[in-house]
Amino acid sequence: MRRLGFGAMHLPTEPRQARDGAIAVARRAVELGVTLIDTAHLYGWGANEELLAEALYPYPDDLLIATKVGVAPPDPPREADICGRPEFLRDQVEQGLRRLRVERLELLQLHRVDPKVPLADQLGALREMQLQGKIGHIGLSEVSVGQVDRAREIVDVVSVQNRYSVLDREHEAVLEACTAAGIAFLPWRPVHPAASKGAGEIAAVAAETGATAAQVALAWLLERSPVVLPIPGTGSIAHLEENVAAADLRLDDDQLRRLDRLGR
Repeated sequence: MRRLGFGAMHLPTEPRQARDGAIAVARRAVELGVTLIDTAHLYGWGANEELLAEALYPYPDDLLIATKVGVAPPDPPREADICGRPEFLRDQVEQGLRRLRVERLELLQLHRVDPKVPLADQLGALREMQLQGKIGHIGLSEVSVGQVDRAREIVDVVSVQNRYSVLDREHEAVLEACTAAGIAFLPWRPVHPAASKGAGEIAAVAAETGATAAQVALAWLLERSPVVLPIPGTGSIAHLEENVAAADLRLDDDQLRRLDRLGR
């Protein structure tokens, strides 16, 4: 996989003019060499998956579209809720197959672990569909080290998607565990809002390299561990091109040390 992916969450699906713009962004991402696009049933309750299919189907051979299941739509007065019941997960997988127009979801991630359902039941349902050929690989999202360890006793975990950035190191231990195990780590919100404003040390490094603050934040992630695959999202082609260009930015040892200190 190319080391920089694309998060599709911010792509609008309506009205038509905004949808057309979103389709153009998705197609431009592929033109720029992006080989992993991240979506989820939660994003528009399937509308984001349908948008990607409209934009990119039939998919290039090297493109992997990762989706996620495990969040239930709002049921007033309740807000959206985590749901890991096996029958619910199976239904969302079937919906994802239809919306993405594929026979197999190459990377299916459990959006959240449901504390009310045994983890073995949640991952067992996904494992059954994997054996049926409907899922290629299984990943996790927003998990602890302990949850990763327990999950690996049940299925082969190939990816973990947690929030992480140069200014947000809450899941440092999870990244270290993924690095040790060779599990892909997909940081979502890889550019912290404060980082994008280009203040302090990040702004200084950006000035030194002739890059933007967002590019510096992404380049730091790519240097942080070989298993890191950031998935920055945007609805703007210009911003997309800026993000993808960060893959070519090289930070020296001194710059990396200065940025490392920001998270301590």
